[in-house]
Amino acid sequence: MSGKTIHITIYGADVKCASCVNAPSSKETYEWLQAAIARKYEGDRIRYQYIDIETEDHPDADPDIIQQIAEDELFYPLVLVEGEVVAEGNVRLKSVYKALDEEGVPLAEEA
Repeated sequence: MSGKTIHITIYGADVKCASCVNAPSSKETYEWLQAAIARKYEGDRIRYQYIDIETEDHPDADPDIIQQIAEDELFYPLVLVEGEVVAEGNVRLKSVYKALDEEGVPLAEEA
């Protein structure tokens, strides 16, 4: 397996989406994902990016994704692994882990 870098992008906003009232905020989800992934996988190949959908000046943001969120076709926080949507709204680790496994990210060594 090559040592390519895996990109995880989280789209979110300070205001929780309407269907996510009891869920953590987008920023909390972003931080929680980083911590959870770091416990399970080797982190040197994983790069994280948080995109605030309410900010106009984010050069890496995909305008189609932001449009779909604005039109309630997708819910945030929205998690992408290598550009593919793997979780949205109330994010579950299982779907994120599955995507990382499929990308061949090595598991962290047991201490």
